[in-house]
Amino acid sequence: MVYLKNLSAMRTMLEGGKLLSDTLELMKNSVRIGITTKELNKIAQRYIISNGAQPSFLGYGGFPAALCISVNEVVIHGIPSDQVLQDGDIISIDAGVYYKGYHTDAARTFAVGTVSDEKKQLMRVTEQSFFEGVKFARTGFRISDISAAVERYIHPFGYGIVRSFTGHGVGKELHESPEVPNYGKPGRGLRITNGLVIAIEPMVTLGGDAVKVLDDDWTTVTCDNSCAAHYENTVCIVDGEPVIITLPDAAI
Repeated sequence: MVYLKNLSAMRTMLEGGKLLSDTLELMKNSVRIGITTKELNKIAQRYIISNGAQPSFLGYGGFPAALCISVNEVVIHGIPSDQVLQDGDIISIDAGVYYKGYHTDAARTFAVGTVSDEKKQLMRVTEQSFFEGVKFARTGFRISDISAAVERYIHPFGYGIVRSFTGHGVGKELHESPEVPNYGKPGRGLRITNGLVIAIEPMVTLGGDAVKVLDDDWTTVTCDNSCAAHYENTVCIVDGEPVIITLPDAAI
């Protein structure tokens, strides 16, 4: 069942989205050679709580941290640890904020020190694929129009598109209907309507699209050990148009 939000709820989510945007900006400024992923997690958790919210991920399904931090071949759900960031790594940070009864969800991929041109392009393409998809998050289109646009943009680069995990609805629950895949044919699935709130999140690899979950039941890596990038925002449909509430300066 899809839960549409009224204007009041979406404005509350906008407040949470602003906090989440600020948290990810804090992470961007904190990522450096020599820091551990556990240290990054502590910084973010402290910041979220100090601003009157809770980390959505902490305890969710037993997840042990405030952030999912995924380095290089880790696609998603990396558990913060004593891993030290090295020059040339890329690091995907996925965060959620629970604020006044509603969740928001967003992710970014950052460069550590000097990274290869190949990795830089992967990061750029992954981010831009989100913006290609969100063009279709408007009334008159369907969910699969978003999915098809993401795939259509990525395909010429020859990258893998992760199919085992998708975007999703978000609101009072962190994961709600509908699923929002990053591939598929247009013209299918739920019609976009006012009040719909979804997280669109391309997950893209330098190799194939196959992934596997490690023995900790969380950490998800590429099967071919290729690097991956992740970019995500929470999007509200207001007056027929998308409002990306986890970007700075969003307004409803």
